[in-house]
Amino acid sequence: MLWIKALHIISVVCWFAALFYLPRLFVYHAMCEDQPGRDRFKVMERKLYRGIATPSMIATIVFGLALVHFQWMYLKTSYWFWLKIVLVFALVGYHHLCGAHLKRFARDRNQRSHKYFRVFNELPVLALITIVILVVVKPF
Repeated sequence: MLWIKALHIISVVCWFAALFYLPRLFVYHAMCEDQPGRDRFKVMERKLYRGIATPSMIATIVFGLALVHFQWMYLKTSYWFWLKIVLVFALVGYHHLCGAHLKRFARDRNQRSHKYFRVFNELPVLALITIVILVVVKPF
């Protein structure tokens, strides 16, 4: 079970790294005024989303489900766990929203400003802080 936990933590770190960096690329992409620069951002965003973010998200979920399987009797009555699950679902939604933004940028149809993406970029930070506190402190 420790190997599964280690792989879960590794995949979470990779997923969050991608969730932090991709919206930052959106900030710069939204500010970019030349076509070669925009094309470069499209490639970077696509590779980050498809090559790192999505595989990391899948690995996080798979290893997380394995951990839940082995600890179900304890976890099913833990309120902190259910709040964590809600936040994980929200992060999956955020991940897919990043994918929708990526598609808009790829088609040169982004309507959002760099200011929007600066705020958007902070949302996974709040989720990470809350999840770490829930898992470590187990406040309820």
